[in-house]
Amino acid sequence: MLTWLESNAWAQAAEVPAAGNPFVAFVPFILIFVLFYFLLVRPQQKRAKKRKAMIDGLKKGDRVTTSGGMIGTVTNLAVDQVTLQVAEGVRVKVIRSYIEEVKTDEAELPEAK
Repeated sequence: MLTWLESNAWAQAAEVPAAGNPFVAFVPFILIFVLFYFLLVRPQQKRAKKRKAMIDGLKKGDRVTTSGGMIGTVTNLAVDQVTLQVAEGVRVKVIRSYIEEVKTDEAELPEAK
């Protein structure tokens, strides 16, 4: 016959949950990280690489738009600055990182119509 102390010890031992595999607990976090990487980090890296290639590929005569909304033609290139002609006889120096897009001839055709 079991005494009260022995039966209480068995009851407490039965209530303790068995320790599972710790790797299983981290699977949701790993899946969230992978999803976060493919939905946010990777596309941002692609955009940054494309933008850097666009800024590095600037040449004289390109029509560009700045982040401030100015449209001009590149007349001079320096290491960190670009000189834009925004009107006849009006030239403005702009830091390269403020160039938002390079307008191609196809992009300008709808404006002319």
